[in-house]
This record gives sequence, C-alpha cells and structure tokens, in this order.
Amino acid sequence: MDAAEMWDVIGSERALTADTLASLGAEQWETPTLCAGWTVRTLAAHLGFGPRASAGGVLVEMIRARGSFNRMVDTTARRAADRPANELVADLRAAVGSRRLAPGQSIHNALLDILVHSQDLAIPLGLDRPMPAAAAKAAAEDVWRHGFPFYPRRRLRGLQLTATDVPWTVGDGDRVEGPIWALLLLVTGRRAAVGHLWGPGAARLSAEPARVDTAP
Repeated sequence: MDAAEMWDVIGSERALTADTLASLGAEQWETPTLCAGWTVRTLAAHLGFGPRASAGGVLVEMIRARGSFNRMVDTTARRAADRPANELVADLRAAVGSRRLAPGQSIHNALLDILVHSQDLAIPLGLDRPMPAAAAKAAAEDVWRHGFPFYPRRRLRGLQLTATDVPWTVGDGDRVEGPIWALLLLVTGRRAAVGHLWGPGAARLSAEPARVDTAP
C-alpha cells in the first residue's frame, strides 16, 4: 500500500471506531479490552491522544515515565480517560482525515494502532469488525520487520505464519495458517484470535498456557 491508501484506511477506521464508541452504553464503556488493564474508555482515550500529541508534551510524559514508552502510553491514556465519553469520541472524530502523526510515529504505526485497537475493543464487546486485508498485511509486515515493541520473531520462534487471504508468509517451523487479521493480532501479542488459526503451529499455540494480551 502507498501512503495515500494507508491514510484512507486510517481515516475510515477511525470513523468506524468513533461510530462504534458513540453507540455504546455506559456499562460497555467499562468493558475490559484485550489490552491488559485497559477498559474501552481507556482505549478510546489512547486512540484520541496520539493525533493531538505534541513533541513537547510527549517529551514531558516520557520524563515522567522515566523513559519507559509503555509506561508513558499507559499513564497518558488513563489520565485522558477521566474525561466524558462524548469528548473522547469527539477527539477520535476530529482525527478523521487528519494526516498528523504523533511525535516519533510512522504512518505504519498509525495504521497498526487503529487496526489492532479496533479489534481490542470489538472482540470483548462481541462485535464483528472486518479488517481490510491489504491494510492488515501492510501492518503485519511492518511489525515483523521492526520488532519493537512486540518482538514477534522472538516470541513466535519455531513457527511459520501463512495468511490464507493475502500473499504473506514469515518465519520457519510449524505451520500456522489463517486470515491476515488473525495473524496481525498474533504478531502483536494478542491471543484472542488463535481460535481462528489452524495447522500444527496453531495447535501448539492453543496448548500453551494462557498469557495476558499486551497493550500498546
């Protein structure tokens, strides 16, 4: 995908997620997501923070977090989550069509963020949220190539991942097959989609002790 195509997907996914959030009842906003320790409210706050973040503000938050990226992401989301739900939805709607990236963020990071986090809230809520396959492939390629912060090549050593809906195969070992959206969740540390994968490697994953899903 080129940059224009990625921005189109980012915008449409933000709009869809904002619509989903606007439709939720008060209790649903407190539903735990696939991100450990985050509710739907916390996750919504995180999605709206990035497009508004300034370089100076992020630097201050990193200092407060003593240099920990994950701690910075967590504390900024929790702080913003204290705001009313309608304001959190408005923040995300305001980012639709924007091409502003958070400090240090690439367009691939922004694409990954909205694709995966939309599933992080949709799956626990029991909502069906199809993911654009070409966009999921672009995000999965970037995660696999760069590693941080999910380190999939280390975590999934001994497995070969093969998408069944787009041309994408990585790794070496026991075969894991399935739709690219499920593989994207897997490479970003989410276990919720393992049931949508098959092959000897998928059976191995299913047999492993349950682990907590990751946040950022």
